[in-house]
Amino acid sequence: MDFIQIFWLSLIQGFTEFLPISSSAHLILVPNLLGWEDQGLAFDVALHVGSLLAVLYYFKTEIITIIKDILISIKLRKNVGESTLGWAVLIGTIPVGLAGLSFNDFISDTLRTPQVIAVSTLIFGLALFFSDRKVGTKSESSINIKTAILIGIAQAVALIPGTSRSGITITAALFLGFSRVASARFSFLLSIPVIVLAGGLKTLELIETKTVVVWSELLLGITLSGISAYICIYLFLKLISKSSMLPFVLYRLVLGVYLFSIFN
Repeated sequence: MDFIQIFWLSLIQGFTEFLPISSSAHLILVPNLLGWEDQGLAFDVALHVGSLLAVLYYFKTEIITIIKDILISIKLRKNVGESTLGWAVLIGTIPVGLAGLSFNDFISDTLRTPQVIAVSTLIFGLALFFSDRKVGTKSESSINIKTAILIGIAQAVALIPGTSRSGITITAALFLGFSRVASARFSFLLSIPVIVLAGGLKTLELIETKTVVVWSELLLGITLSGISAYICIYLFLKLISKSSMLPFVLYRLVLGVYLFSIFN
């Protein structure tokens, strides 16, 4: 890959991973529209590593607290501090893990098409619009195991390209009465084990296929993706603390209509 392709794919991954507009859809569509060769599995893994490092660094204080409280809760056999939130993140990951193992091949072979992306972009854009009208005031501390399972099931649907993992988990949380910021923060925490699992599976594929990697390209991708993802998280949380999800809804609707116009 040349520098231009690395640069733009890294920024696209970083800025779309945590926005409710689907990073996978953009990583499929942009090379398709520009006639670029497939970036390859190794580079996809690198971009997700960058996103993972960004969310880990942004929430480092919360993550350390959650881990400590979970360990204490195991020892005392009762909830302590942020342990409930930690268990919610872990339990909320189970549905997408099971769905990924069960349907990964079908999704890769059948659903990674511009038409599917167009449909899911529109449908889940409208879902985000209606959920945003029901925005509540619950904080992350109100998330319990039942809530985590419901949001986790929604997250599993995001395996369909164009859905947006962050978009559908935020949508589900908004429908359940959480504030915009709480919905987004839980969505970002929920992304951590998902990115780890997805990256782990792709890394195993790389090992099995003995893929030759260009380390300079991967390191550049990790760096650019990580920086842009961190900026995205910061700005997105700032934005939704003051305004609605309408800009992202409108973007999805315009993108969906555009995709229909060029691929049908």
